[in-house]
Amino acid sequence: MRAVDRILADILRVNHAGECGAIRIYTGQRYLARWRSPDLLTFLDQALLDERGHKDEFAALMKQRGIRPCGALALWGVGGWLLGLATAGLGRSAILVCTEAVERTVHAHLQAQLAWLADRDPEVSEAIAAIQVEELAHLEGARERRGSRGGKVLDAFVSKATELLIWMSTYGASSRMARRIGR
Repeated sequence: MRAVDRILADILRVNHAGECGAIRIYTGQRYLARWRSPDLLTFLDQALLDERGHKDEFAALMKQRGIRPCGALALWGVGGWLLGLATAGLGRSAILVCTEAVERTVHAHLQAQLAWLADRDPEVSEAIAAIQVEELAHLEGARERRGSRGGKVLDAFVSKATELLIWMSTYGASSRMARRIGR
């Protein structure tokens, strides 16, 4: 497999896995938010609906190109579920800090992917650009609802854990892609 094809496969795999993880985060958060933060249910429901659509979009793009799902898919699912439950258990602010940290990290990776994809695969590039709009809405929604409350330690933990999962799931391709963009 050519290096370009390998990176494209890694992009689709990690994006699909990330959406599976996001679905589990929002599902876990929603489970406890019914009692702890019912005012967030509409926001969580919309985000969950969006993430399911994103997962389906990436799954279709992978199928068209004969790309198998990420080998760490179970880790994304279990990790997402646990993170969702833990942050919902900590309360409203933690749910929003988690959403903000995940979406901010995802946004940065999507930006790098779009720069790398530029003229390599217009269909994937268009799909990622459209998905990024909805991911940014989740980020902004979390920021607006959270206000200026703290959460720096949780934010750092969630963003670093997300980065690590992305790096592991792409076998370091996310770093290689960023280096190529930088040239």
